[in-house]
Amino acid sequence: MVAFSNQIPTLFLGPLAGVVADRFNRKQLLLWTQGLSMVQALVLAALVLAGAIEPWHIVALSIAIGTVNAFDIPIRQSFVIEMVENREDIGNVIALNSAMFNSARFIGPMVAGIMISTVGEGVCFLINGISYVAVLAALQAIRVAGKERRRKTGPFWGEFREAIDYARNFKPIIAILALLSIFSIAGAPYLVLMPAYAKDVLHGGAHTFGFLMSAAGIGALSATIYLASRKNAYGLIKVIPAAAGAFGLAVAAFALSRSFTFCVFFLFLAGFSMMTQIASSNTIIQTIVDEDKRGRIMSLYAMSFMGVMPFGSLVAGSIAGKIGVQNTLLLGAACCIGGALIFASKLTMLCNLLRPLFADMNICEEERKTAPPSPRIH
Repeated sequence: MVAFSNQIPTLFLGPLAGVVADRFNRKQLLLWTQGLSMVQALVLAALVLAGAIEPWHIVALSIAIGTVNAFDIPIRQSFVIEMVENREDIGNVIALNSAMFNSARFIGPMVAGIMISTVGEGVCFLINGISYVAVLAALQAIRVAGKERRRKTGPFWGEFREAIDYARNFKPIIAILALLSIFSIAGAPYLVLMPAYAKDVLHGGAHTFGFLMSAAGIGALSATIYLASRKNAYGLIKVIPAAAGAFGLAVAAFALSRSFTFCVFFLFLAGFSMMTQIASSNTIIQTIVDEDKRGRIMSLYAMSFMGVMPFGSLVAGSIAGKIGVQNTLLLGAACCIGGALIFASKLTMLCNLLRPLFADMNICEEERKTAPPSPRIH
């Protein structure tokens, strides 16, 4: 319920968030979202320290931070690119951004575990809230020679509809978003089923679950290092279906394995391929999208990724109760492999559409002379 409450606002508020990201100054918007995140963290800390925390408080605060994140994700993703002068470097920037995120996700729980055992949950939440002061100070110190956001006064839905039409008519973007949605609904729930797998299949406890999650996290972090080493986004369109298919195979192998060692290995591969697909998708979209539509397209990206994930988790949990955790994982893996194969069948067309765009950006200079006109949709 807490995870659902945290993620579902992204789906319903995504259209509004995308338009806001394209209309207003993104740095100022980020100061607001991070400030509100700090307030949420401090309220949680106060309730815990006062011993007044109730289950409904947790759900309400989860909805609150989910609402903030619904705006923060497209705004932050768009703002990061504002700081990049050369589009050829976008892939490296996104990979480094993902590396920091995954490092925090990997190291954070370990530090929190130590702190909770020594000073308690309330102090841990309080330190989290106070840490936002550093985030706000860092944001305030950033100087970007950005472009002033356009000040349209038309209806928000009309602007978001424009982005939907743009994505639908720009085949590389709609294909990437479709495959990402399949992954989020069918593949990502493997994380939700992990506790049940650790307990029912491997007959382990919290330590087993921790090792399994760490394996996936280390794999994801390794993927960001690989992507950061790439020169640019050229060729990533071929990496996406390969990563999606590899993820499906890794999850299927994990589902069939009863060996703890093999499970850790397959989850490392799953984490690596998962992050490779996600970051590669983000990189290509951010590289080719028109600047005036970036916020709205990134809101579609967030909706396709985070927004639909809660429904996949609910469905996976329901199916697992009927056919078992292993069969549910196999079913999700099959869907991911199927989506990868369909995407791969369209690769020639997608490459032909992307090649002139990359040539115009001098990302693949050797193609510049022979590439047909850029197929951008305006």
